[in-house]
Amino acid sequence: MFIDPHIHMSARTTDDYLAMRQAGIVAVIEPAFWFGQPRTNVGSFQDYFSSLVGWERFRASQLGIKHYCTIGLNSKEANNEALAEQVMELLPLYACKEGVVAIGEIGYDDMNEAEDKYFRLQLELARELNMLVMIHTPHRDKKAGTSRSMDVCLEHGLKPSQVVVDHNNEETVQEVLDRGFWAAFTIYPQTKMGNARMVEIVRHYGSDRIIVDSSADWGISDPLAVPKTAQLMQERGIPEAYIRDVCYQNALTAYSQSGQMHESDWLNPPLIDQREVYSGNSILRGQKPLIESRRDYALIE
Repeated sequence: MFIDPHIHMSARTTDDYLAMRQAGIVAVIEPAFWFGQPRTNVGSFQDYFSSLVGWERFRASQLGIKHYCTIGLNSKEANNEALAEQVMELLPLYACKEGVVAIGEIGYDDMNEAEDKYFRLQLELARELNMLVMIHTPHRDKKAGTSRSMDVCLEHGLKPSQVVVDHNNEETVQEVLDRGFWAAFTIYPQTKMGNARMVEIVRHYGSDRIIVDSSADWGISDPLAVPKTAQLMQERGIPEAYIRDVCYQNALTAYSQSGQMHESDWLNPPLIDQREVYSGNSILRGQKPLIESRRDYALIE
């Protein structure tokens, strides 16, 4: 079994869910993200957050995958301050919804004053609600941005065990682990962290507090990055216990602190009935529905 604890399924197809389930992915976490172009009004954020806690959870469940999410104002969108102020009013309305496991992904992009302001406000929200935080580390000047992100989290009274620092690389991993934070790695084609490099990270650092994810989105990305990395680790002699930790157990341990994520959610799932609809909508387009008759996934006609 695998967990992909950072994947943007709103940008993926239902076929991706099918392939992921077949590859052994049992649960996903979808962080609030940006569309690739600026949102222009607060209603677009409201509809998006609603889809993360609503339609996307339903769509995943219809394919046998448990869906969780994080809610937050992405660092790139913090720079529109007038709109960011309105989004901040929305966040508490969604942060405590069923299936929300953290505030995120938040942090820095350009590391400017506006980003810092809304990063800190969201850390305060997380502290007030006793929630976990998922950190987006910047693509530019990553080492300094990662250090600063952790400093600011500690300034706002968050424990390192409550914070998952994502998009790490060889430059940042040592400090993140030394300071007691969770170190997540995005396996992304040609950028961020390749799966062969990830094998060497685990070989060198072991598996304690290390998490593998895909961050698959609307760009060139791979929703099967976690199981593919696990397979490469196995082929290259990484201990099975380490593989299970970084591709499953550590994500479960970290995010189950939220009280929203439980292993029983997928070990003892409800039966799938694809005749069901959400707000009148089905995942089917005239296809024959899958209807489970018992928990061994036998089907009835």
